[in-house]
Amino acid sequence: MKSIENLKKRLSQKYKGSRLDSFARHVRALYLYYKHVWRLSSAHAWLNSFFKALWQEIQKFNLLNYIFAFLAFVLEKLSFKNAAERVRFCMQEKDIRNGGIPGVNRHVIVRYLFKELFLYFFIAFLFFFMIFFVNQILLVAENILKKHVPIADVMRLITYSLPMVIAQSAPFATLVGFLMCLGRLATDNEVLILRASGLGYKMILVPVVLLGIVISIASFFVNDYLLPLGTLKYNRLYRTILTSNPAVELESNSVKRTSDKTLVIGQVEGDDVSDLIFFDTDSDGKPRIIVSDKSVVKKAEEPGVLMKLLMNNSSVIFFDNSEKKTYDFMLSENMEMNIFESSLGNVNRKTSPREMTSYDLYKKIQKMKDDDSVTKKSMNQHKLELNKKFSMPFGSFFFAILALPLALLFGKHNGQTIGLIFGLFISVLYWAVSIVGQIFSSRSGNFGVVTMWIPDFIIGLLGLLFFIRLLRR
Repeated sequence: MKSIENLKKRLSQKYKGSRLDSFARHVRALYLYYKHVWRLSSAHAWLNSFFKALWQEIQKFNLLNYIFAFLAFVLEKLSFKNAAERVRFCMQEKDIRNGGIPGVNRHVIVRYLFKELFLYFFIAFLFFFMIFFVNQILLVAENILKKHVPIADVMRLITYSLPMVIAQSAPFATLVGFLMCLGRLATDNEVLILRASGLGYKMILVPVVLLGIVISIASFFVNDYLLPLGTLKYNRLYRTILTSNPAVELESNSVKRTSDKTLVIGQVEGDDVSDLIFFDTDSDGKPRIIVSDKSVVKKAEEPGVLMKLLMNNSSVIFFDNSEKKTYDFMLSENMEMNIFESSLGNVNRKTSPREMTSYDLYKKIQKMKDDDSVTKKSMNQHKLELNKKFSMPFGSFFFAILALPLALLFGKHNGQTIGLIFGLFISVLYWAVSIVGQIFSSRSGNFGVVTMWIPDFIIGLLGLLFFIRLLRR
């Protein structure tokens, strides 16, 4: 502070009487004048009263009330009127001293636990959101930006991917956030104080289960409504980008596969592609292989055609399924090949199960049951996607059940750190089991329902076993 004061004195002595000094005095005088006018104005008084009233409302805010109100609204819309009335009964705040029955949110401890759990969940949600969001940017934006796609379109693609990021982040944030919060309570002996006060583990279980249910419902809304909407808009925009710049779909040293076609791509530089190999079938159903030394990607004008490939020094091999030892071979200096939209899976115009809501997907499954032409693998894929819309968001509820006993059993010392380690380990394991189950079910065409619910049931069973052990301790 003394050094700052000395600097001010030196500057004032050096520039005293100069134009800079008079200008500074003039600015300071104007500042003091307008400051005085602002304090006496009605706008200042209105803003002051507004922010005071806003702060009072924020202090009165009861998150638990809003949670109960949301649950009651959802239950009433689902025609569970009796359950909605019971939830509203739990919302009421009548004081028992005035003859009323206190609701759940009247209990100070429940409110405190609820706020702590929500705070840790929110922090963990931001952590997982950034991980999945950055991963999405690396997967989508990096390759597309290299093809000189407008930044506005790239930002729109990333925005349409946000529902998927949110749906993936919520269950894992529930596990990690709840483990860290409850581990901190155990380390600080707050759980011990609750038990010494005559309150059991059920008092802690109430906000844990309630918040787990609320997170599951909110995540289900994102997964069932916003995710299909975002996927539809994402695919439409991606098709538009491909129409104007077909080279976006071609990545250097990559392989593009569909059910009956495979495209092997060499080095890609702008519109030039080298070492291109295409495996498909001709109009008679005979396998063929098309190889090109160098190709140039051109924009197609015909409807349904994604791009044109102008091939140089190309060769084509035709095979006959009936005669394995014979084949036809053709050479060409220049050849033009049309790549149709249906040849690449990423630009398929058909509505996929992922782009449907659970209700629309359920109706389609019912229609597919009456259609004899539907394959078992296609039916299994639709059932897998339908159950995925429920299993992933409601994983938050199962994670909440597991987090309570796990944190209280192993979080006596360094509860937050142990909760973070356990949470990340279980999240990675859960994610791996889910991915392996989906791949197995998609390839085998079986067990679409079972593979999606096995991770949740395992988590729920472990939670019940640990909770029983906690009660017996």
